[in-house]
Parts: sequence; structure tokens; C-alpha cells
Amino acid sequence: MLEGKHIFITGGAGFIGTRLSALLAPRNRITILDTLHRDALSGTPLAEHPNVSFVKADVRDAHAVRQAMSGATHVVHLASIAGVDTVMNNPWLTMDVCLKGMVNVLEAARDCQGIERVVDFSTSEVFGRYAYRVREGDATSLGAVGEARWTYAVSKLATEHLCHVSYKQFGLPTVAVRPFNIFGPGQVGSGAIHHFVVRALRGERITVHNDGSQIRAWCYIDDMIDALLLVLEKPQAVGHTFNIGNPRTAVTVYNLARLVKALAGSRCEVACVDWPHPDVELRVPDISSARALLGFEPKIDLEDGLLKTIDWYRARDQRAI
Repeated sequence: MLEGKHIFITGGAGFIGTRLSALLAPRNRITILDTLHRDALSGTPLAEHPNVSFVKADVRDAHAVRQAMSGATHVVHLASIAGVDTVMNNPWLTMDVCLKGMVNVLEAARDCQGIERVVDFSTSEVFGRYAYRVREGDATSLGAVGEARWTYAVSKLATEHLCHVSYKQFGLPTVAVRPFNIFGPGQVGSGAIHHFVVRALRGERITVHNDGSQIRAWCYIDDMIDALLLVLEKPQAVGHTFNIGNPRTAVTVYNLARLVKALAGSRCEVACVDWPHPDVELRVPDISSARALLGFEPKIDLEDGLLKTIDWYRARDQRAI
């Protein structure tokens, strides 16, 4: 594990960033840049940790990014607009944050002495509506121009290209990761499992889009963090893009809702509702590249991860979520 390093994390107050920071903070210096739009940091011990510095700023502010990155050895770029509904309601903002943010991070990193790694968070959405055991080199499939759903995916694909050319042309040690449906304790604000668990524990109706036959593979947060540590440390990671997920956990959205209901001991209703927008019908990764180059192997199966997640939410005041 990294030790004695300075890790700069954009979007670091969110779900994944706070988990990564909590693990690295005891032996490293952490600088987090975030707007606190999705805040999993405030009110936690991490916010008061002596090795953690927080900068409230937008990743589109090039000066703020450059100042906050000063002295960093590792960069993890997580900042973006999250959540399908948010993306569809704010397509311009989605693209603006993705593209300007990535350019600002890469340009600052090129001018920052001693950068050992820049990790870009892309998305499994770059594979489009149907993605079964997709590999990193498979063709991406993006939706029609003008359909707001795909602004996030096309922007993230562009950030991958920016990272790759920064490595090829300027020698910047970049890596891109494509997370496949991350979930777990600490997730705030969005995501199907967040929605299902909160409603199940409250005894409220769980809704799934259309007939719920969409298939997803789910990856527990601890496995995502393990993968991040590997790409931050292993020299073999540089210049590559990696699918990060757990192919063993593939399940329909409807059956996922029913499983959450059962594990939570809830009597809530699971209902199908019309959703007249494009959706991802099938999304299961091939992670053979991460296995071969990084030694990555997901350890937490779906039911175990859901039980840990339900326990965490149950311990909180549900009405405050």
C-alpha cells in the first residue's frame, strides 16, 4: 500500500473518494477538492484527520486545481456529474464538468513535478445499451446525438482519449478505470441499491423502470478500492484502461429489488413503473485485463455486499438520508 505519498483527489468528498481517503490517510497526505454536492465527508472522522486537507472548489476552476495539486505524487480524478436523472436534466453541465475538469487535471499534472500516477474515472456507460462480458478493446457504442442520457458516456469516453494521448504524447503516467455499478456502505444520493435499501428499510414502495428485466453486474465498494490501490501502485497499469467490476453478480434489476427486500426483512411493495427514456439493458464486464496485469479479483459476492450495505443504512436515521 502507498506510504509517504501525497494523493490529490478531485470529487474526493463523494462515496468512492472518502473510502479511498480513509484507507490512505494514516500513512499519506491527502488533498481533496470538491464542491460538496454529494457529501459523504462532512461530519466523519476523516474530515478532521490531520493528514487530510480539503479545498472547496469546482474542478472547472483551473487555478484552484493547479494550486490544490501542488506537491502531489498521485492524482485520482473522480469529480463529475453523477446519477442518470441528474445527467438527463443537466446535459450541458455534465459535459462541461467532464471535459473542462479533465483538461484542467491533466494540464496541472503535466506541470507538477514528481507525478507518479494520474487515474481517471470513466464509466461502463461507454459500452452503450448492450454490453455482455465486454473487454476494454471492444468497440464502444454511444447513443444518438441529442439524447441527453448519453452526454455522460460520450464525455467520459473523451476523457479516456485525453488520458491516453497525455501518456503517449507527453509521457504522463495515466490510467483509466471503467467502474461497473459500484455499491456499498456510505453511498449517498443516487444509485439503484441506495434507492432500494432506503425504501425497503422505511417500508416504502420500491420502483423499478419498465419491467425490471435490465441486467447489471454489481461491484462492492471494497473491491473497487482494492482495484484503485493496484492501479495507483503497479507500474504495469500505466497507459491502460481497465474494466473494474464483478461479473459473478449479474442479476435483473427486478430480482435485485426483491433480494434487497428479502434481506432487509421488509414487507414493502416492488412495483414496475414506465420510464420512457433510453436505458442500459445489459451490462456485464470482462475483467481479464485487470486480472492479468493487476492481479485484481473481486472478493465480495452480491448477497454479502447487500447485507453489509443494509446493516450500514439500518444503523443510520433513515429519514435523514
